[in-house]
Amino acid sequence: MEMKKSMFHFMVLSVLLVAAQFDPLTAAETTTGDWISLFDGTLDDWKAGENSETFRVQDGVIVANGRRSHLFYVGPVANHNFKNFELKAEVKTAPGTNSGIYFHTAFQQAGWPKKGYEVQINNTHRGSGNYRELKKTGSLYSVRSIFKSPVKDDEWFTMHVRVEGRRIQIRLNDLLVVDYIEPDEPVRKTEYAGSVLSQGTFALQGHDPNSKVCFRNLFVRLLPDAPRPKDNRPRSEINYQKEISTLSAAYFPLVDLHVHLKGGLTIEQALEKSRQTGITYGIAQNCGLGFPVTSDEGLRNFIKSLEGKPVFVGMQAEGREWVNLFSPKAIAQCDYVFTDAMTFTDEQGRRTRLWMPAEVHIDDKQQFMEMLVGKIVTILSTEPIDIYVNPTFLPEVIAAEYDTLWTRERMQRVIRAAVENKVAIEINSRYRIPSPGFIKLAKEMGCKFTFGTNNGAAELGTCEYSRRMVAECGLTKDDMFAPEPKGQ
Repeated sequence: MEMKKSMFHFMVLSVLLVAAQFDPLTAAETTTGDWISLFDGTLDDWKAGENSETFRVQDGVIVANGRRSHLFYVGPVANHNFKNFELKAEVKTAPGTNSGIYFHTAFQQAGWPKKGYEVQINNTHRGSGNYRELKKTGSLYSVRSIFKSPVKDDEWFTMHVRVEGRRIQIRLNDLLVVDYIEPDEPVRKTEYAGSVLSQGTFALQGHDPNSKVCFRNLFVRLLPDAPRPKDNRPRSEINYQKEISTLSAAYFPLVDLHVHLKGGLTIEQALEKSRQTGITYGIAQNCGLGFPVTSDEGLRNFIKSLEGKPVFVGMQAEGREWVNLFSPKAIAQCDYVFTDAMTFTDEQGRRTRLWMPAEVHIDDKQQFMEMLVGKIVTILSTEPIDIYVNPTFLPEVIAAEYDTLWTRERMQRVIRAAVENKVAIEINSRYRIPSPGFIKLAKEMGCKFTFGTNNGAAELGTCEYSRRMVAECGLTKDDMFAPEPKGQ
């Protein structure tokens, strides 16, 4: 009898052990550190809202391709109600795909999810008509934008989202791209009023028939529940973050395209600063005679050094000889090219660099201004550039007379040449130029703009002057320049 009881107990224990291996764990049964699969090869634990045919399982992966639909996790893990967690998913997109992964959301039968945050998936989708979808993969939608995707279409990449307390971190292939701390009063547009930290489930997005995205290896790790910590950041920092969130909510492309790795600044430091400020950077190399890069090979090496980083790659064309040093094919591999009119040969054949007093020769201020404006118009009309930077810069000896020397007629000539040749004008925070009057006139004449720090050292600001001009001059996202895809 005792043997029969022992055998019975052994069989019951074996059944329980087998069941434990295959039954998903609930929150109460899971300890921190356990990675739990959310996808068992079927969609049994997932539920689609409208247009459910958009989602299917093919070759062991979830495929989203079709009319707008969202696939919500409704399975037993944590009773599909997650608060603090880590989520990992492998994702592969087709060219032109728009998609996303939501968290802290809730099932909806139709429409875009109104609750929770979306982590954007978009490597190359550009939008249609007058709408430009510039927020790229890894963006925390309408909150923190990544404007240059560090991952590629047709390649599997890992998205890793960590949510704990008031902090959201997003990694792509182990590269931290977003590190956001939610304030007590987040700034949101009406349609994203529910985009706040709370708790809820996950959802995968099928955006449109032209978007195809695959998901596999979806795992979650539950983190301990704890009271929401106080936001102890200085009031100035909180106010700045609210301003950035307001710009993000208005889809304003907060991008600084004039950053140099100089003065000890490393790409790692620039990326950390980007996460702190919410500003996407464009890293530019000085290219031209007497500068670090003077050939196609040097330019290609610079471009390669930034591969896989969420930054734009820029070429600062120096001097007027640069057009003969680089091939159009090599130049086109940059995201954008910019130059200024601070280096030229004057009418007496003298090399002039406007920031060096010894090389500035001014006998007649009006005559000098006419020559300078002529040089600028020639550059804008003949050199293959996207952006004119350090605009309206004047040498120190006459800088105090800026408003007098930059007459409306001279401003119009420069702006007209920029508009006709599709060259954007930089709003430069280092020199605080151009003036509000110039910017307002340029906006009226149809010019596009960019932001530029133009750092001379390791310290990067937050585009203070540029941001102030946005408010003062009424700039919107439609007034801003967007780099073209590589090769264009």
